[in-house]
Amino acid sequence: MTADPARRLVAEALGTGLLVATVVGSGIMADALSTDDAVSLLANTLATGAVLVVLITILGPLSGAHFNPAVSMVFALRGEIGPGLALGYAAAQVVGGIAGCLLAHLMFDLPVWQLSSTVRTGTGQWLAEAVATFGLVATILGGLRARPDAVPVLVGLYITAAYWFTASTSFANPAVAVARAFSDTFAGIRPADVPAFVAAEIAGAVLAYAVMRWLLREVVAREGLEPSTSRL
Repeated sequence: MTADPARRLVAEALGTGLLVATVVGSGIMADALSTDDAVSLLANTLATGAVLVVLITILGPLSGAHFNPAVSMVFALRGEIGPGLALGYAAAQVVGGIAGCLLAHLMFDLPVWQLSSTVRTGTGQWLAEAVATFGLVATILGGLRARPDAVPVLVGLYITAAYWFTASTSFANPAVAVARAFSDTFAGIRPADVPAFVAAEIAGAVLAYAVMRWLLREVVAREGLEPSTSRL
């Protein structure tokens, strides 16, 4: 990453905004065109996975393309960004995400300011968010080790799959969870349910960091290299 901090923050806000606009906008479009929830979810899934590949590819060289406070936290734990910049990333991601949500409403001529009434709570949902975020962070860290150039596609494919194998449809992102609370549409989440989602996402990210740090260092050791050479 060679961009100055201001451009990194703008890249994170822009990327998160476009991501949320895609999630919410495709959900609105799918819900309008189909009465079948499975079809609507499939449309929502494909749009989200596709846009992640694009956004990570074009904005990754600027900011790392985190678009996710949990991911920024993990990179701060890795020592790749400082705590101050990580907090700045998180703020930019939340602001960008909310802006993207409101933009989606404007595009579909809906009331701009909304609060979701969609209930998403319970131990199954919370476990699903922890699992979804664990998998996302593991995909990123494992991808950076094995095939850095493939990370955009790996993340897009993982989220596409996680929409379907998790009970929560894989938010896996505190900024996205907060933003979706402001949309009473197919993609929404009731504001009261957001804190538990965020806690589960952070827990999943920390666990993934710890597991992948151990797992990939073991690979390095077997290759006869010093563990200190690992980026984890």
